[in-house]
Amino acid sequence: MSHKSNSLKQLALQKFKKNFWGVFSFYFIIFIGLVSVFAYAFAPDSSQYANQMHLAIHSKKPGFKVSMLTIPSQLETNQSGFDKLFFGKKNADSEIPISVFKIENDMLTYKEYASDGLEGVEKTMRITEFPNNNPETFIKEKTFLFGTDKYGRDLLSRVLVGARISFFIGFVAVFISLVVGIFMGSIAGYFGGKVDALIMWVINVTWSIPTLLLVIAITLALGKGFWQVFIAVGLTMWVEVARVVRGQIISAKEMQYVTAARALGFNNYRIITKHILPNIMAPVIVISAANFAAAILIESGLSFLGIGAQPPMASWGAMIKDHYNYIILGKPYLAIIPGLCIMSLVMAFMLIGNALRDALDVKG
Repeated sequence: MSHKSNSLKQLALQKFKKNFWGVFSFYFIIFIGLVSVFAYAFAPDSSQYANQMHLAIHSKKPGFKVSMLTIPSQLETNQSGFDKLFFGKKNADSEIPISVFKIENDMLTYKEYASDGLEGVEKTMRITEFPNNNPETFIKEKTFLFGTDKYGRDLLSRVLVGARISFFIGFVAVFISLVVGIFMGSIAGYFGGKVDALIMWVINVTWSIPTLLLVIAITLALGKGFWQVFIAVGLTMWVEVARVVRGQIISAKEMQYVTAARALGFNNYRIITKHILPNIMAPVIVISAANFAAAILIESGLSFLGIGAQPPMASWGAMIKDHYNYIILGKPYLAIIPGLCIMSLVMAFMLIGNALRDALDVKG
């Protein structure tokens, strides 16, 4: 007969598995993570940052179709398959939306696409400019499932690539906040006295500054960019972790197992890392899940203000900033789609945080 272990970890795991929304959120976050990592493999526009612009077809509705003529470039782009998969294709080819075309007398004649009933410009090219003298293979019908943005870029591709920033900022920011917060909280809670007073003063000063203003100040000091935002958000979220860790250690250091560890001659570093921290990580895990959601919202707000990820990098917050005025112009989906993406990812982290809180509650 197999023996079931009733360890706290297994009991917590069993409780978590019974929470439908927690399990659903977990798999949803895994799905978004895979999409973020392999965004360029899923995106219809696999160019870097999905930044292929077609101003002639800007702000088109979801499901819009058009014939696209690709004019091959003579420039060679030496790029490895790994680089293409994770960082996008360096696309030197030109893409032109066209309405009609014909081939006769070794010439390709096409008419550029024009909306609102306008007549497009008619142009000609020699078929010798195309490999194998076969231009028809470079004309394909392209479908924009989510439509196009105000620059004529594929909105679906921008959403997929933009998921990277919103998803990974959660991991980087929470990692930074855990490293700084656990270190500061552990020292303050374990040693107490003047050390505790000094660290609590730093925590209270940092806490008193509005998060968004502090992030803006750090971002301006470090410069605008991708990693600067990650670091800035992480450095503003450590105070919550530090306060929780400090409070837990103040309670735990009076327990008998800590007294026994001191009696055995273990040093302070080992007592904190090997004995106390493993026993107080439950509330830290819960607050980390909430910090994931907070980091995503902060980054979206920074991108909306224009000091987050910089163009042409795709970001959900920047997409809302670029298209929020289209809500009153009859094309609200340009802002609603990235807004729903932010909402769903934040909701997933909040639900998994609630599920972890219930699962790790020893009184339950």
